[in-house]
Amino acid sequence: MELLVPAGDMNSFYAALNGGADAVYLAFKNFGARSYAKNFTNEELKTVLRLGKIYGVKIYVTMNTLIKENEVSSFLEEVEFLYNLGVDAILMQDFGMISLCLEKYPNLIIHASTQVNSSSYETIKLLADIGVKRVVLPRELTKEEIEKIDIPIELEVFIHGALCVSYSGNCLFSSMLGGRSGNRGECVGSCRLPYKLYKDKTLIDQGYLLSMKELNVGSNIKNLPKNITSLKIEGRMKSPSYVYFITRYYRNILDGKTITKEDLEDLKSLFYRGFTKGHLFTDPDLINKTSPNHLGSFLGQVINITEDRIRIKLAKELLQGDGIRFRESNKGMIVNYIYDLKDNLINKGNINETIEIDNKVNLTSYDEVRKTTNKKLEIKDFTITRKVPINITVKAKKYEKFSLTFDDGTNQVTYTGEIVEKSLNNPLSKERLILQLEKLGNTPFKVKHINIDIDDDIFIRIGDLNIARRTLSERLIGARLNNYLEPVVNDITFTKLNDTEPLNLSLYQEITRNPFHIKEDLKEHSLVSNLYKPTTNVISSYHLNVFNSYTAYYLYKLGYKAITLSVELNSLELKNLIKTIRERFGNIPLIIKTKGPVEVMLIKGNVLNIAENTNYTLINTKNDKFPVFYDGRCTHINSSYELNLDEKEFNYDNVYFIGG
Repeated sequence: MELLVPAGDMNSFYAALNGGADAVYLAFKNFGARSYAKNFTNEELKTVLRLGKIYGVKIYVTMNTLIKENEVSSFLEEVEFLYNLGVDAILMQDFGMISLCLEKYPNLIIHASTQVNSSSYETIKLLADIGVKRVVLPRELTKEEIEKIDIPIELEVFIHGALCVSYSGNCLFSSMLGGRSGNRGECVGSCRLPYKLYKDKTLIDQGYLLSMKELNVGSNIKNLPKNITSLKIEGRMKSPSYVYFITRYYRNILDGKTITKEDLEDLKSLFYRGFTKGHLFTDPDLINKTSPNHLGSFLGQVINITEDRIRIKLAKELLQGDGIRFRESNKGMIVNYIYDLKDNLINKGNINETIEIDNKVNLTSYDEVRKTTNKKLEIKDFTITRKVPINITVKAKKYEKFSLTFDDGTNQVTYTGEIVEKSLNNPLSKERLILQLEKLGNTPFKVKHINIDIDDDIFIRIGDLNIARRTLSERLIGARLNNYLEPVVNDITFTKLNDTEPLNLSLYQEITRNPFHIKEDLKEHSLVSNLYKPTTNVISSYHLNVFNSYTAYYLYKLGYKAITLSVELNSLELKNLIKTIRERFGNIPLIIKTKGPVEVMLIKGNVLNIAENTNYTLINTKNDKFPVFYDGRCTHINSSYELNLDEKEFNYDNVYFIGG
């Protein structure tokens, strides 16, 4: 299984490389689903791709936001730049862009982002059929469900990091409440805020009711389904130190090394909201109601406080420069000075030792102390230490030209030298030969095995061996850099469609959302929320996130009788989109939701522990009220307000309206 690691900047990339990643995913410029991340420039990306090919690390670029109509040209320009550069794959969410790019760039490898919400067998089957190489599975799928996916497509699963409480691609909370779309990389983290839960006027629960713990399946790696291709770690916003440690942590697990209790505590000090094995292993312990923040690892207990000092009984080592947090008061600080009980400055406090620190935060409570940053895990040197193992074969027979071959398992390069002479005084020994060949120095390579076939009494100049070794190192680098598919760009023409058959929306009903198998639930005249190839008379719901004309076109070509446009688009964007669809693709039947509430979250299971088919209300600190109910399988949260668009604004033929 591939170990896939995040990188938010160049230093994080070097950390992933040195930590043992098989592949790295990162963002380029504008469409990477992390609008506030640093991301990578053109030149940085060129460097990353070169190093990735040299060191055998695949590079996947995230372009997994929904694309508005006026962004399509820029999106395709970036795709083509990456395609020509030789990226190993691009992750996409937007179905229109996936379909268009598969036609336009036939050699481009596309991975369907988890934002596609491939939570049904039929969705995964469709993606495989249209040419998607890999699907990033929703975090909601269980081990048993994944084992049933017998489709010829690569499967990628999350094994560590932050969890979204809602099905990805189906969370409109941030967008509907604050105008910042999670589907566009602008999520404000509504799930990390405090809420009160009411049944009628009775307070049922309160706290961080939607804040998920961190996924950690390290102890269960060997129990994962065998059909999984890639193991993904979340964290493009995390520090290089975190990236290195978590990469090395899982590299060691995959390599069969023992993970110690100290490793786990170090992991907690880097980032920890509480751990869960998630839906993947059907862990019921998913939510941390008490805190949405990094809790750190347990460090010790405050046993005395003065105005100037805090005395702590340590359970673990404390280093000067560590970050700590006092759990109950939620006050945090960097430890600049540590004192022993004789008031001497020391650079660390040891396990079971009592020390004092400055009271910089005006602490007054005898609190539990947590370590939230770990000085010993900080990385400051980003020199590449990774090496590619190679096999070397040397053949040297008297009166024949000697040959030297480097083989990395995929590429093989050979150097043919001068004719080998018979030694008169000082024959070249195997030991001396090995010593010279192992001097790979600053090259990306290290010797795995040397196969020697030489006569006993030969003479080869050491300088000639050095030239051969350096030459082959450069040739092997070149061979590894040339390992990519030649880009092909197709011209695409579209035939205008002309569907004039009127729709009777009253005949359509919305079917149950997001079951793993949806075919049993499909009915004639249904409004569907899952991406699949229709075999009955159905229309798409707004949950399919239609942001641009290409998505509308390709869904219609699949067989949907009408296409509902995204509720995240405002009136002006909707009108411009309708106009473009008409001009480019013809009279496709379109639907706009103009009235009623919007489902802002669909959550697997009963995370709020509420009664089935009973109305509840979530209330935030601004007193916004969100209707909630549990249908026996999923929790649904609706918007705190209802849409009220003026239907007269959309005066186009073959456009229909829904409310409710």
